[in-house]
Amino acid sequence: MTYLDAELSGTLSEASLFEDAMSLQGEIFREVESRRTLKFRSGSRSYFAKLHFGVGWAEIFKNLFQFRLPVLGAENELLAIKKLKDLGIDTLTPVAFVSEGGNPAKVRSCIITKALENTKSLEEMAEQDAINDRLRRKLVIKIAQIARNMHEHGINHRDFYICHFLMEKDSVPDENDVPMLFLIDLHRAQVRSKTPKRWRVKDVSGLLFSGIDAGVTRTDLFRFMKVYSGKTLRKTMTEGKPLGELLLWDCIATVIGGVLCLLIVAYHGQLFGVGVAF
Repeated sequence: MTYLDAELSGTLSEASLFEDAMSLQGEIFREVESRRTLKFRSGSRSYFAKLHFGVGWAEIFKNLFQFRLPVLGAENELLAIKKLKDLGIDTLTPVAFVSEGGNPAKVRSCIITKALENTKSLEEMAEQDAINDRLRRKLVIKIAQIARNMHEHGINHRDFYICHFLMEKDSVPDENDVPMLFLIDLHRAQVRSKTPKRWRVKDVSGLLFSGIDAGVTRTDLFRFMKVYSGKTLRKTMTEGKPLGELLLWDCIATVIGGVLCLLIVAYHGQLFGVGVAF
């Protein structure tokens, strides 16, 4: 399977797309035995290329023994991008894709996407103290909407952290604007007809863990609960939930900057209907 957008036809050839991608020169962002990510320029634009060299049988069997489907290459990210775009969630734009080989352990593949210019990750913004109270409230709502939309339509990210949300720098010039957020790094995302409860839990707990340093408050947590559940806060907190779990939620909200493991356990109990026990 091969796809090449016309805007890169002067740089790459569809007939030898993987080999051409291998020869690209640019800034290496990540390089491990089975994968390389680099940023390069063509004409006046920047792009990211992710090359996969085959995961090997050991990785395949490890995932199968854990009852997970292994990620064999770039096609996984391409499918996730398409699904997110179908749902109206802003993400990467692919301009080239190739997958070669019949041996699942040795599949070679590559996906090239447009670089998201004029953006900054929420993690960087938090480190630079660039998220004020007004913007943080908007971001909590926006991210909860994205998480709910994904999970209700069978997608879980598996690396759902604030570093994988890029915000367009000029998207909130005044208090009435909604932040423009792009969700990236989708190579491990899973797409099904329905998102299993355990993967929803993993996404949301990972997100909250990564957002602690962004100044998330008790009120932010409640706001996230309300938007993600699609119910009023009263219903979210009381429908079918024993008193012990409600007290746990209150405790977690009070010490949100502290005991993170309890926060994760609480999400098992409230948002996903899993019993909480100590």
